[in-house]
Amino acid sequence: MSFISALMRATALGFCLIAASPVFAAEPAVRALPALPAGIERGSTVEGITEYRLANGLRVLLAPDATKPSTTVNITYLVGSRHESYGETGMAHLLEHLMFKGSKSFPGNTIDSEFKRRGMQMNGTTWFDRTNYYETFAASDDNLDWALRMEADRMVNAFIAREDLDAEMTVVRNEMEAGENSPGQMLWEKMAATAYQWHNYGKSTIGARSDVEGVRIENLQAFYARYYQPDNAVLIITGKFDEAAALQKVQAYFAPIPRPTRVLQPTWTREPTQDGEREVSLSRVGDIQLVGVQYHVPAGAHPDTAALSLLAFVLGDSPSGRLHKALVESGKAASVSAWNLELAEPGYMSFVAQLNQKQSRAEVRKVLVDVIENIARKPLSAAEVERARVALLNGFEKMLNDPVDFGVGLSEAIALGDWRLFFLGRDRIEGASLADVQRVAERYFKAANRTVGQFIPVEKPVRVEIPAVPPLADTLAGYAGKTAQAEGEVFEPSPENIEARTTRSRLSSGAQLALLPKRTRGNTVHGQIVLRMGNERSLVGQETVASFTAAMLTRGAAGRNRQQIADALDALKAQLSITAQDGNLVLVSFDTRRDKLTAFLDLLQDVLRRPTFPAGELEQLRTEALAELDAARREPQAVAMRALGRHDNPWPKGDVRYVATAAEEAAAIKAVSARALAGFHRRFYGAEHAQIALVGDFDAVAVKPQLERLTAGWRSAEAYARVPQPFRAKAPKVISLETPDKANAFFIAGLTMPLRDESADYPAAVLANQVLGDGAGLKSRLADRLRQKEGLSYGAGSVLRGNAREENTALMLYAIYAPQNLPRLRASLDDELQRFVRDGVSEQELNEARTGLIQQMTLGRTQDAALASALASQLDLGRTMAFERAREAALNAVSVDDVNAAIRKYFDPAKLVQVFAGDFKTAESK
Repeated sequence: MSFISALMRATALGFCLIAASPVFAAEPAVRALPALPAGIERGSTVEGITEYRLANGLRVLLAPDATKPSTTVNITYLVGSRHESYGETGMAHLLEHLMFKGSKSFPGNTIDSEFKRRGMQMNGTTWFDRTNYYETFAASDDNLDWALRMEADRMVNAFIAREDLDAEMTVVRNEMEAGENSPGQMLWEKMAATAYQWHNYGKSTIGARSDVEGVRIENLQAFYARYYQPDNAVLIITGKFDEAAALQKVQAYFAPIPRPTRVLQPTWTREPTQDGEREVSLSRVGDIQLVGVQYHVPAGAHPDTAALSLLAFVLGDSPSGRLHKALVESGKAASVSAWNLELAEPGYMSFVAQLNQKQSRAEVRKVLVDVIENIARKPLSAAEVERARVALLNGFEKMLNDPVDFGVGLSEAIALGDWRLFFLGRDRIEGASLADVQRVAERYFKAANRTVGQFIPVEKPVRVEIPAVPPLADTLAGYAGKTAQAEGEVFEPSPENIEARTTRSRLSSGAQLALLPKRTRGNTVHGQIVLRMGNERSLVGQETVASFTAAMLTRGAAGRNRQQIADALDALKAQLSITAQDGNLVLVSFDTRRDKLTAFLDLLQDVLRRPTFPAGELEQLRTEALAELDAARREPQAVAMRALGRHDNPWPKGDVRYVATAAEEAAAIKAVSARALAGFHRRFYGAEHAQIALVGDFDAVAVKPQLERLTAGWRSAEAYARVPQPFRAKAPKVISLETPDKANAFFIAGLTMPLRDESADYPAAVLANQVLGDGAGLKSRLADRLRQKEGLSYGAGSVLRGNAREENTALMLYAIYAPQNLPRLRASLDDELQRFVRDGVSEQELNEARTGLIQQMTLGRTQDAALASALASQLDLGRTMAFERAREAALNAVSVDDVNAAIRKYFDPAKLVQVFAGDFKTAESK
């Protein structure tokens, strides 16, 4: 449950899959709207989304899409940190935590247990103007019924109890401390606090420590009773569901909640016009430098927001942005970023440059301000604005094509005042002119409206007046949006159906191919290419060169520079990621549209086979890599994970399995040359051992010859052999590492098991780990103990990484915590692990873990990118979807005795390598 929803996104581990047959793009159709239950009124319909309203004020948005068999329920409450009173900062976020602690009909850990049992992906987030809670699950009437019943009950019947507040307090403090470890986040908070002297947008959503620790339960209960009501909420259901049945369920569970008699008053504080530059500096231990500037801008619903969003891209994008060219390409900074914070009331736009220790803050500040505030002297070009427009509109389109992202993303438009602003914002970006963007740049980017830190008096202040938002009723009158996106086919994600739809073959180059064509929303197609190269001997000393070679492919190829490649990808509505992994493979992941696939594969052929490795781009990449390495040198998580990898590592320096020190990694980065990259590409890249998988909307007959051309004659000069990873039990050890001036600490531990993913004991080990720490959300042994019971950790769990080739499976445990809580954390961990081995798991725990895991696997089969990845993996392993069905059967056959035997055999706490990293000396001195 993160308080920075835009920066943190939960991910779920699942099992893999894939399929194929000719498909055709579906024509947009007008959907028949369901009959209305008594007491529900129908409102606006825009692009396939229809609004309904209950008599108690609850607004309901239905956006059905049967393409993917998953459903998302998202409820947004129009309350955030903006609504908090003096002395009560952080209350909205604290309340978000307590909403998972049970309600009248779902007491105790019922909610978390059901999330796990049903394999639901869920979260809750708090922001300045809203709080939202969502669940994504495998589509079924039972899952939808439960989610709606639960959300209706905790809307007004959550316990918000003193004991839960006390138990959660350390967890919230731990989350606060985790944020304090980030120099960028802390500088952002200080800049906002300096720019806003009165308005709550100047205060962090997580709140002041004194307010959070001193909150009265009566105040929190009153806050809940005031804002968690149907007339202050919007319920969104997206994905696969029956509209008529969903409305009936909404009426059954939400309509009985009475409309409150209280009247919510609008917030009235408005930040006065800034009348001079402000400046703030933040001094903490670290290895990177940051320079930022910030400007007040109108509220997100204001018409100027579209031009400001385009402007943020023109200035802050990499590599096309003006700031990137002025600062990064010149070597003055390592990276730059820009974001326009769209809020219900006047917000701000921020620009931040990251520097290494040798680069000059004064020089970067001068260039940063000069580029931003002198657009009048150097006007914007039509090409810059058009490039930004293409990129932003592609982002809208991709969100519209994903019911999960779209269902949750609507919360931000709702927070601005009306969900239809999502579509209107897109239309405004589409229609914004060059003159509009030039005008807003000249209006808002002035010294008197700038915050970098310090106050500077002037003879005659220049004030920038922020206009009010026009009445939304006038703005949205008659607005109908565009034609709704065409839906894809209804595709059953069972292993049998996937297998029946998948065709596999081998190209003349030797590359293996798997194709699964099917109609998709937005005519999207996802693909993955795995290039396998080199061997244990030939790759010695090549790990950094291999990583940089892959990263440089999109920075110059076949006569195109980095910007031209990026522009081409935008024009093709494509995303492309190329990364080196595991020593001797390169992953190429992409998505595009059916009508763009041919042109995209032409571009990809140039990128993969004709890179130019420009020296200027190499220097930029080197600077970025060294800055990232510097940023991680004293971060507890990075320090701990490197230490775990290095402990008892048997491989010599230069071996791809060796884990380097930070100094060794830095030296290798500094030594990389363009000549070495070009030589590595000539020597190792080829397609004879590749796997290629496509899933989505494409013509299988037409694409195969093009893939033939892409790979034909492309052979590596070095023989390929998979680098072995034989089982080796590491010597157990406890390692403690100091990371000064870090408010949050990190724990990680690991051990290896002589298992592969086809071993007889493996399913039992998977389910044991599911109970221990890998359950969905907050429900697991480690989460129950360290978060729910002890309140020690915001995040704690375990990961089991199976091996398909060798009997070498890895278990990792992790937790974040406050350094002063180290003794309690160690004692609780030791006690819980000993109890886990001694007592084992119960029948109920096993059944919940099994049900949740299988539902997660089902949900995972609905994601086309994951399907492409799974198909490529299956090609390499010689497997089909029959393996996935057999895995499910094996999981269903596991008994409690099997699991407990596996725990006693493999989960031995005495064999753990444990690493604790944090500022323990400071904690001991307090």
